[in-house]
Amino acid sequence: MDAVSAFVNAINGHNVDELAELMTEDHVFIDSMGTAVQGRDKMKAGWTAYFSMVLHYAIEVEETFSDGFVLVMLGVARGTFSGEAWSTPAAWRARVRDGRVAEWRVYADNEPIRELMRKAR
Repeated sequence: MDAVSAFVNAINGHNVDELAELMTEDHVFIDSMGTAVQGRDKMKAGWTAYFSMVLHYAIEVEETFSDGFVLVMLGVARGTFSGEAWSTPAAWRARVRDGRVAEWRVYADNEPIRELMRKAR
């Protein structure tokens, strides 16, 4: 699915405008804690804030599985926080509708970045 590949590339390039263009208007983002954020505009602001907090954030997709308009990707998420690097295994689930990403769900152990955040306080 081209939209999902472009979405991953936009994440890795920290291109918030491209991410927004690839989202449906009612896009839903669900983080690893199960918190959902709905709406393209809210997620544009969310990605902007995340990229400014977590420098060098990138995801590396190692395997992809698809079932119709749903893709599951397995790999690694990494970035830096307060100058320190972190990395964690991760999975992402994307649901595509009309050539755009309608849902982006993250499954990851966020303890590596949480530890850095606690140290930064």
